Amino acid sequence: MKTVTLYTDGACSGNPGPGGWGVILEYNGYEKELSGGEANTTNNRMELTAVIRGLEALKEPCVVELYSDSKYVIDALEKGWAWGWKQRGWIKSDKKPALNPDLWEQLLDLTRKHQLRYHWVKGHADNPKNNRCDELAVAQWKRIKGE
Repeated sequence: MKTVTLYTDGACSGNPGPGGWGVILEYNGYEKELSGGEANTTNNRMELTAVIRGLEALKEPCVVELYSDSKYVIDALEKGWAWGWKQRGWIKSDKKPALNPDLWEQLLDLTRKHQLRYHWVKGHADNPKNNRCDELAVAQWKRIKGE
């Protein structure tokens, strides 16, 4: 299987508010940038959407080195929390409803197709690819907001 590096980020102006997501896919020296946004969303929804859109862009099953500054996304996948939420009918261990089950459902389906390795990176720090994803995401919410 090919190994692809996937950098993702989501951003929101207000939470909820206009939001954007950014993705960088790297394979064999090539890079592809993707981005998009929504008029009324949350930061976590944009973080999830970024990972989903990045994985959807892959044309075949891959080993994916996923880099994200979202503890919500990385921990829920790496620690298996999202699978537990799904098994309990989208209820968390504290008996509260899990948020964003529609996006988690899509993401969990995609994780079955690919082999993911998870890497949390500090946001707005020294990872140039994460910073670029943030720029892409912010540009999207600014476009939606009319800035």
